[in-house]
Amino acid sequence: MANQKEANFHEDLVQALNVKIRDLEEKQRILRDRLILLGENLIEIKEKTNSEIIDIKKSISIMKESIDKVISFLEIATSEFQKFARKEDLEILSKKIKISQDIEAIKKK
Repeated sequence: MANQKEANFHEDLVQALNVKIRDLEEKQRILRDRLILLGENLIEIKEKTNSEIIDIKKSISIMKESIDKVISFLEIATSEFQKFARKEDLEILSKKIKISQDIEAIKKK
């Protein structure tokens, strides 16, 4: 009887240990699967982020080129506008020409 109780105790202990080991193995498997999934997601996010960074760099490069073209155009336009006479300057010249024409007309009379 004592041997029977001792044998039952050992069997119960072995069963409890087996259950505990299975539980731990299951938890380990679940954690491993989660870790693999996290790793895959991290790789996917990294690739997507790198792709977006490349696209942003291309866009910035295009914007820089556009800005450089606008600056160049503005510099050329500014230098060309300086070559044109202002309205006030034209009015003064027009008055001077009119005065000189009047003076010539008076001289001819």
